[in-house]
Amino acid sequence: MSAGAFAPGRPAVVLLVEDNENDVELTRLGFLRSKLAVDLHHVGNGEECLGYLRKEGPYAKSPTPDLILLDLNMPRMDGLQVLREVGQDEALKHFPIVVLTSSKSDEEVTKSYKLRCSSYLVKPIDFDGFAQMIRSLNDYWFTLVVLPPKVG
Repeated sequence: MSAGAFAPGRPAVVLLVEDNENDVELTRLGFLRSKLAVDLHHVGNGEECLGYLRKEGPYAKSPTPDLILLDLNMPRMDGLQVLREVGQDEALKHFPIVVLTSSKSDEEVTKSYKLRCSSYLVKPIDFDGFAQMIRSLNDYWFTLVVLPPKVG
């Protein structure tokens, strides 16, 4: 896939892995304000994320994401466990994963990068800041960056 391939063609497929419904809604609204065509899909925890990426069960026909937005603090399987699992799976480790979390912990930032996250973003506390961050994320990942071709 080449840089900027989403604007004239199909929408970018983004998988949001987030357990907080308020943050899910903020992310949806942020993408709407960004005015870039995004096909946003949501799962509520790390286990569902892996099922989605592996196209298991209810996710068998789900579109393959171009980008994963991953919260760290979730029940059942947290974001660090997801990063570890994805990094060990040859079929999944090509996915760009942006950690999108409220944690500014140096330890979590370091662990996330050691587990090969593509970027680490801290969620702003106000909606305008959040919307601006989503616009910047769109500009960077779907205009400037060259992403790997679709696999699966």
